[in-house]
Amino acid sequence: MTQALPNEPVLNELAWDLVEDAIVAAEDLGIEVQQTERGARILDFGVEAPGSLAAGITLAEVCTAGLAKISIAQGEIAGIVWPQVLVQTDDPVESCLLSQYAGWPVSVGDYCGMGSGPMRAAAAHEEVFARCGYREEAARVVGVLESGRLPGEEVVRELADKCGVDPGQVALLVAPTASLAGTLQIVARSVETALHKLLELDFDIERIHSALGSAPLAPVAADDLAGIGRTNDAILYGARVTLWVTGDDESLEQIGPRVPASASEMYGEPFLSIFEAAGRDFYAVDKMLFSPAQIVFQNLETGRVHPFGRVNEEILSRSFGLASPHE
Repeated sequence: MTQALPNEPVLNELAWDLVEDAIVAAEDLGIEVQQTERGARILDFGVEAPGSLAAGITLAEVCTAGLAKISIAQGEIAGIVWPQVLVQTDDPVESCLLSQYAGWPVSVGDYCGMGSGPMRAAAAHEEVFARCGYREEAARVVGVLESGRLPGEEVVRELADKCGVDPGQVALLVAPTASLAGTLQIVARSVETALHKLLELDFDIERIHSALGSAPLAPVAADDLAGIGRTNDAILYGARVTLWVTGDDESLEQIGPRVPASASEMYGEPFLSIFEAAGRDFYAVDKMLFSPAQIVFQNLETGRVHPFGRVNEEILSRSFGLASPHE
């Protein structure tokens, strides 16, 4: 259980400023902006618009309400040069759990998408908000939808009602999994998955002071199903997260082995194979699988370092279509 956080609409206001910046830079980002009859703003980051790396960074920063720095750095997989998506934040709970986490399945009529971003804090219907004692009384809200379709008025109205705002005060940023911006914003969830896993394990997330994560940027897939496989593999088998924490070391040693994805019995195959075996039902997949490949706790009070898990380059190579590192 964490302490109650301030309930001013900080997350949505911060994200709204980023949306306005994105609208001004729409041409440079490769995105398209629409406005519904009731005034809602719909920003296409990859459904019909081409998007870009910069658009993906913007999308991820909006998801974290601007409380995390998102960047790309060069790294490698099995000796092959490969881009890594970096996430840095000194507000990990607010940016990742209360804003970025994709905890809102949006289903309105025949429209489906996975919702994330600070609009979740205005609706606050997920358990995480009760546990953190947080809800925003927002005047306007910003959400990110992982979907291959742009939402219409019915979707906007549904989300506005749940958030308690007028439809004209809604901004929705949309990108499919199989797009450059969509892929990047999903891979930028290394820290988010670590925090959510720790919350599931009843770790006191108030102990987490700062966080840094990285994960390989998955190749854009030919379709969303393949994209789901590759982006999940980037996290489960390739993400590295460092958390700066306070408190005792004994609890870190006890919980640490349970945090990496390798702690799950389903670990060991590309996610698409796991997903197919589960009948393409996310709820049939062990929820303990959804976490980074490696986590390192650095204790700010004792100076001790606690590493757990490892990157699996063999599965990453298979998932991303690279030559086997053993060939």
